[in-house]
Amino acid sequence: MMRFFLLSLLLISSAWAQPLDRIIAVVDDEVILESELIEAAKTISLQMRKRQVSLPPQDVFLSQVLERLVIKKLQMQFAARRGIRLADEDLNASIQQIAAKNNMSLTQFRAVLERDGFDYNTFRESIREDMIISRLNKVQIGDKIVISDREIDNFLATQEMQGGGEDAYRLQHILINVPESPTPEELQKAQTKLDKVQLMLAQGGDFAEIASGYSDGQNALEGGELGWRTRGELPSLFSKVVPQLAVSEVSDVLRSGSGFHLVKLVEKKSQETHMVKQTHASHILIKTNDIVSDEDAEKRLNSLRERIENGEDFAELARAHSDDMVSAIRGGSLGWATPGTMVPEFEQQMAALADGEMSPVFKSRYGWHLILMHERREQNMAEEYRRSQAREQIHSRKMAEEVENWLRQLRDEAYVEYRNL
Repeated sequence: MMRFFLLSLLLISSAWAQPLDRIIAVVDDEVILESELIEAAKTISLQMRKRQVSLPPQDVFLSQVLERLVIKKLQMQFAARRGIRLADEDLNASIQQIAAKNNMSLTQFRAVLERDGFDYNTFRESIREDMIISRLNKVQIGDKIVISDREIDNFLATQEMQGGGEDAYRLQHILINVPESPTPEELQKAQTKLDKVQLMLAQGGDFAEIASGYSDGQNALEGGELGWRTRGELPSLFSKVVPQLAVSEVSDVLRSGSGFHLVKLVEKKSQETHMVKQTHASHILIKTNDIVSDEDAEKRLNSLRERIENGEDFAELARAHSDDMVSAIRGGSLGWATPGTMVPEFEQQMAALADGEMSPVFKSRYGWHLILMHERREQNMAEEYRRSQAREQIHSRKMAEEVENWLRQLRDEAYVEYRNL
């Protein structure tokens, strides 16, 4: 068990003094230092207090944080072996986006972080690790998931049989871990822990606080929060149970290969009809290469723009000059486009145009463009949206299940030695 003075510093003191560093865990060929544990525990405890979630007992809390560090270390080691890295410019862009979402400049965001007790450099490296792990999960698992049209059809048919609603559920989760092929003693230990958790819930205990103190799930220190999930995004184990729960109700015990599960329905909502603002425009694209420079492409397009203003037909010039061969045969027509289908600089130019207006010549990652705006409309894309959402939900469900299984395998196959605990 950690020394009492360190625990006191960790969970009571606001000073967070630096102790003498020592190794507290070996993870394959790397180590986790006591300073890493203390910094992670500090960050997580501040986050929990901001969410008004009580901290679990000190030894439980530190054990949870350390296990999270072990899992993250294993993922980062695997990512390094796969050559997955993150450029500083990508990291900077992501942090700037986080600041912008909070309506702050980067300077303001950093000041707020430090005011709330977070070290900016530690926060920055945490975001880097999260982004690398996200890329790792995508490469290792997400990109390998295949979803057929038949799966989508079956998913939508099942939804219709169950009422057709696109209900969404906000969930909290407690997992009592059971090892693979558990011994009778290990199974009894898990059952005893489960009985204690159920008793605390029956006596009116707060689910989030109990989750943070007793759950073995990856989201334990977030109070077991799973966030919003549609039915299709629910783990298979939960999919038949959650829709039957009343708000604030906790499920019966669910058993999987990972252990015992309890899930609570916190909120429920229904999704509405999906209306989309579509844009119909045409364009002429001039690509640059070893022969055509930026200056040449821009000059050619400005010449074409002048000819169109003098009465020549946009479609005819697009057929003759555009390097976008797909749209060129349609006179440059891009058809009805929904938001997000074009690159940002292209959509920005389209958004500024009135019907019948031409854009100035501009550059995107694909080359130089000239746009002619035709018209806009608001279209009910419910069917397309339903299929798109179904695909995302199926992928999300499969992804969550595969990541959980993969992390468990990664952990089981790793060499992990705890020291000085």
